[in-house]
Amino acid sequence: MPLQRADARRNYARLLAVAKEAIAVDGPDASMEQIARTAGVGSATLRRHFPSRHALLEAVFRERVETLCAHARDLTGRADTRAALLEWLSAVLADAATIRGLATALTRDRADDPDVAHEHCCSAQLTEAGGPLVRRAADDGALAPGVTIGDLLALITGIALATEHHPDPAADAQRLLGLSIAGVSPHQG
Repeated sequence: MPLQRADARRNYARLLAVAKEAIAVDGPDASMEQIARTAGVGSATLRRHFPSRHALLEAVFRERVETLCAHARDLTGRADTRAALLEWLSAVLADAATIRGLATALTRDRADDPDVAHEHCCSAQLTEAGGPLVRRAADDGALAPGVTIGDLLALITGIALATEHHPDPAADAQRLLGLSIAGVSPHQG
């Protein structure tokens, strides 16, 4: 972020804090105009800092996504590549299922233009961070041929969106992830 005046930095911080609260309550479609009013600034000020809803969502979830990316990097050296991948997917799912708006932000990232990876968007960062875990697991035969990080992130966000209104979304999401990993029918020998 370029050097800003003190009032611009305060406005940015206030807008981000208000947006986090609004998204936690109203989800990713929280009113941008209401966010500006609550922060005590005009819509033009909000748009200068966050030119689109997507930019606002990226900023709101940036810290959490960076933590998930760091977790992926920490797991990359683990000997058990399957366990490392599953631990990371479980962490991503836990956040996507319990942090209101995150799964939708990840879905919008992919839907906006799936062929264009925006360097700072949530799903692009997770794709880059999780890619080595997927490659290592695939190389070790711990992942079915052809499964991509994009496939796995789509599965995670789908599960998170499907369980977001359940009484215990994190537990239900983890159960569905377990079903997905194990398959829905036992292997017959």
